[in-house]
Amino acid sequence: MKSIINRGVIALLLAFSATITLSCAGEVNDKNPYKLDIVSDIKDYQKSVESDSDNLLVDLKEYIPGVILDIRYADTNNFTGKKIYTEPRAFARKPVAEALLEIQNKLNNEGLGLKIFDAYRPYAATLHFYEVYPDTTFVAAPWKGSIHNKGCAIDLTLVDIVTGAELPMPTPFDDFSEKASLNYNEPDPAKAANRAKLLSVMTEAGFTSYEHEWWHYNFKEREKYKLMDIPFEELDKINFTTIKGKNN
Repeated sequence: MKSIINRGVIALLLAFSATITLSCAGEVNDKNPYKLDIVSDIKDYQKSVESDSDNLLVDLKEYIPGVILDIRYADTNNFTGKKIYTEPRAFARKPVAEALLEIQNKLNNEGLGLKIFDAYRPYAATLHFYEVYPDTTFVAAPWKGSIHNKGCAIDLTLVDIVTGAELPMPTPFDDFSEKASLNYNEPDPAKAANRAKLLSVMTEAGFTSYEHEWWHYNFKEREKYKLMDIPFEELDKINFTTIKGKNN
């Protein structure tokens, strides 16, 4: 009788253990449902920077003098209508940040500068964006991940450095219409010229454009970087000032 009871208890414990395992697996899949190769542990990110300093996600506000941030996903002024980021910050991989600094310096000589709407984007945000707006023309396919998740994509515009005002463009940021396309025949000469100016300075510095969004640019050398899903506040937990990557 005792052995039957023991076997029953063991069976219940095994079933309970299996339930917990399945539950945990479900949580992991919810965060990475397409089983992509994503860096989601801060220690793994640290190791990647230690092996190659190009992997460092640089705080663009600190790195680029005079750059203006208007991080829409840290507020409700975006297409989701909700705050997605906990902090209004912009990060990009080290070579991306260096290229943007060169662009800023060049523009400053012309009385212009950069305003950044978005840069590195944790993968969790990409999943949410697709849930809200499942159109891969304007929202990255979560089964592939976004170049923003790699820290190699920038959403930005041009500003007057004296007034801080944005130069007129064909549409506002995150306008999901045909007018946002680089191929749209913009009737306003000033807006068309400003769009062309942004395209010129970005492509000359090693970025590629995205046909459907005048504000979106991808760094050419993006293939070596992994997708990431680490929140902004986690990035501050590690001090990289003493880390010497192989490319330093």
